[in-house]
Amino acid sequence: MTICTVTPAANHQIGTICKENDCYAVSLNLKGGGCAGFEYDWGTLQADEVEANDFMIECDQGNLVIGAHSLMFLAGTELDYVKSIVGSNFEIRNPNAQSACGCGVSVNFDIDKLATPVT
Repeated sequence: MTICTVTPAANHQIGTICKENDCYAVSLNLKGGGCAGFEYDWGTLQADEVEANDFMIECDQGNLVIGAHSLMFLAGTELDYVKSIVGSNFEIRNPNAQSACGCGVSVNFDIDKLATPVT
């Protein structure tokens, strides 16, 4: 199973963020909290902040790094970047999410159904 697929729009936006913030990578993790139990946690990293077991996807002008502790939650996810009349944001299509808050940041999982990612 693929850990995460990055669409061309998300790839471009990751490169833009890395360039504008003079960073090596955009990070995506999960942390406890939010109204649904977990929330997506975004950040930026320098090369020396990437840990050995983190998963990295090379993008055109930057990288996406998923923290090792978040891999089982994000296996099979598609990351897209969408623009609309009311704004723009990363859209996470996570097949493991059991439910999500209307904000798109907070998610819940059925822990018993999560698979350990292979690739």
